[in-house]
Amino acid sequence: MTAYAFRPMSVSDLATVKRWLETPHVSEWWHDPAEQFELVSGDLDHPDMAQFIVAADGRQFAYLQCYNLSAWNTGFGPQPAGTRGLDQFIGEADMLGRGHGSGFVRAFADRLLESDTPRVVTDPDPANARAIRAYEKAGFCRDRLVDTPDGPALLMVRRR
Repeated sequence: MTAYAFRPMSVSDLATVKRWLETPHVSEWWHDPAEQFELVSGDLDHPDMAQFIVAADGRQFAYLQCYNLSAWNTGFGPQPAGTRGLDQFIGEADMLGRGHGSGFVRAFADRLLESDTPRVVTDPDPANARAIRAYEKAGFCRDRLVDTPDGPALLMVRRR
């Protein structure tokens, strides 16, 4: 079993995250790399956002953001207090298709749920079959389609 580590992202990680956002397999779903980089870098100090660099057996390969559902993120409808949202991507192309997406998402969600987070949600593009499969393998269930600033999304939920 792969051991995943989640290190809080810092300013020194921005060049790596920018490079990852510019890769075709990430920009296909995260869209405009410059716009996404501005959002990610601008959220480094946001009190409702925690960002992580994910490593597998010591190798950094992915980005994960975990956020409180708050006034700046209300598109998921009513959720229990303390619900957290996740977004992520694998930046290193050679790490795709190896089960790492579902593996690190499951590990991170497990930690949240074990520490009294009542629910974890995510919202992949409904056309992103690979992400949906990974979230299902990580224990998330399909809930419903929701409207987000980025367009329609499939709300997926994992409960304690």
